[in-house]
Amino acid sequence: MRPGVQTWQAGVDDLPALVSLCLSARAESGAGSQLCSDDAARLHSQLEALVASPGGQLLVGSLDGQVSGLLLGRVVGPTPFTDQVALHVEAVYVDKGSRRRGVGHALIAGALEVAEEHGATDVYSAPLPGARGMQRFLARLGFAPAAAHRVVTTQSLQRRLANEGVRTTAERRASARGLEDLIARRRQVRSAMQATERADGGPSPVAGEPGLTVRDQSVRSSISMHVRRAVQSRLDSGSSTTIS
Repeated sequence: MRPGVQTWQAGVDDLPALVSLCLSARAESGAGSQLCSDDAARLHSQLEALVASPGGQLLVGSLDGQVSGLLLGRVVGPTPFTDQVALHVEAVYVDKGSRRRGVGHALIAGALEVAEEHGATDVYSAPLPGARGMQRFLARLGFAPAAAHRVVTTQSLQRRLANEGVRTTAERRASARGLEDLIARRRQVRSAMQATERADGGPSPVAGEPGLTVRDQSVRSSISMHVRRAVQSRLDSGSSTTIS
């Protein structure tokens, strides 16, 4: 650690300075609302909750006695799906006037100590899109891409799910109507064929199916094929176990 650089676990007395740092980070970032709230009182309450929560980590970095950086993280695990423990670094920020002086390295070193203390096997960090400086900084320290995060607002997700449900129901109804139409057409053709046979006194039969002409047999085969396809299509869509 360079001379004049110190790090420690944040306490209640550190929160006002950390709120100011968070607001500076928000003003500097093009991602604004993705970073933090712009309400100082709300930020203070959120940071206080992080400090008090199990696994919550809030590190302070100072340069020459002046608070100039912070690291927000959380120890995660074990979970029902894994026995491993990991440290998730949610944010690292150093103010402009204190950069390239070792504060960022000291904060990451402090995070490493936390990870080792809790038996964490991995340290994750998800810098905001467009934060190229932070991405380069983490890359130099060995952080590699692990997964891509996607985000959607709850309101947008509610609308999309509602639309998908309506569309799926409409498709099922349309499929059912199509099948019913095909069956009705088949019955109509059968009735017409029987009426014609009675009027003509019995047409020349097709081998293997008494009472059917070649043309009638062709019509029946065509309709039967459409009915089979409709039934198969309906069974495929209704019996699928794929979740999308």
